[in-house]
Amino acid sequence: MEHVVLTVTDTGTGIPQEDIDRIFEPFYTKKVMGRNGTGLGLAVVWNTVEDHDGKIFVASSEKGTRFQLYFPASQEKKSSVPIKEDKPEELTGNNEHLLVVDDEPVLRDIACQMLQTLGYSVDSVSSGELAIKFTQETPVDLIVIDMLMEPGINGRETYEEILKITPGQKAIIVSGFSESDEVKAALQLGAGGFIKKPYSMDQLGRLVKETLDNPLAQA
Repeated sequence: MEHVVLTVTDTGTGIPQEDIDRIFEPFYTKKVMGRNGTGLGLAVVWNTVEDHDGKIFVASSEKGTRFQLYFPASQEKKSSVPIKEDKPEELTGNNEHLLVVDDEPVLRDIACQMLQTLGYSVDSVSSGELAIKFTQETPVDLIVIDMLMEPGINGRETYEEILKITPGQKAIIVSGFSESDEVKAALQLGAGGFIKKPYSMDQLGRLVKETLDNPLAQA
C-alpha cells in the first residue's frame, strides 16, 4: 500500500528514551502545569492519525527529533460532483455571548478566534471551576466545554454543576478523544452535541449554530 508521509523535525536536545514511549499519553508532560500547557497536544495528533488509519514513528537523539506521520494514500479519483458547503452567512452568529472552557491555552485561543470570526461575543476560562464561577456572575447563551481538563473537574461535571445554576443552559462538548461515556452523560444532561478535536471553523460554527437555534434543549 502506498502512503503519504509527513515529516516534522527539530534541532533541539532530543527526547530522553524513557519518555518517548509515553509522549502520546494524555496529560503526560514535563512542563509546569498551568504555565506551559497540559501535554494534550501529541495525544490529539495520535488520535487524528489513528482515525485516518495512519501510523507515527519517532526518532530522537541529542541532535534533534524527527516525527514521521504515515497516511494511506487514496486511489480513488476525485469526484466531479461539487460538495455542498454551508455558506458563511449560515454559520454567522448575532453577537450571542459564548463561553469557551478549555485548560489548554493554545486550543482555547483557537476556539475563541474561530467563534469571534463567526460573529460571536466570546469569553474564556481555563477550568471547570472557573466556568461555574463565571456563570454564577454572568449569563451566557452557550458554553463550549472541553471534556478532559487537568487538574480539576471534567466537562461533564462542569456542565452538571452549571445546570444547577442555570437550568436549560445550552452547551456543546469538545474533546481530543472519541465519544466516551462521560461525553454521552453530558449529552443526556442536555448538551447540544459533541465535536472532536481538531475541528474546523465550519464544523464548530455549524454545531454552535444548531444548538443555539434548537428551542428543545433541556437540562
